[in-house]
Amino acid sequence: MSEREPQINLTFPHNWQARILPARPLILPKRSFVYPLQAEEVERGAPEILILPAAGAEAFLATCALGFRDAAAPTGVWSCPRPNEICAVAGGYAYLIDTSAPERFTMLPFRPVLEVRVALEESLLLFVGHHAILAWGVEGLAWESAKLSDEGVTVTSVEGGVLRGLGWEMRSDKETDFVLDLKTGQQI
Repeated sequence: MSEREPQINLTFPHNWQARILPARPLILPKRSFVYPLQAEEVERGAPEILILPAAGAEAFLATCALGFRDAAAPTGVWSCPRPNEICAVAGGYAYLIDTSAPERFTMLPFRPVLEVRVALEESLLLFVGHHAILAWGVEGLAWESAKLSDEGVTVTSVEGGVLRGLGWEMRSDKETDFVLDLKTGQQI
């Protein structure tokens, strides 16, 4: 599969601006960060995102190590429930970066994240993996669901405080329905 175009979702109010650059700039801004910090080298194709934080703060370049070069693994930028945070996803590797202090970030454990969804009423950013779903809220990590699938979670709807979906069960070799409470991540 080939790569897909980067997604941009700015549903949540935010106090920053961001632009995914077509290539690494020849002259780097004074402030430049590579995520994750321990990355020895970042491969070609890793997203280069120029971020302008809230008024008065200096712009910085965020280079996000690429997870997978596969259309199933998203790349893009999402606003977050906290107005100063930006979510950058690079080939399924998700980074939540504090734009007011870019050295503070969280790399999500799902590798890869296969889909990012917004639950605006609950102020959650939802990350769908192969086996489970993780929710990021105003306080950071809100919850992580129990295992929902042996291989492949499909979200069918997010509304009315619940998330509905399908997960494949290996023993029965069929997809089974699940419903999650968006406040707790528990199955109902």
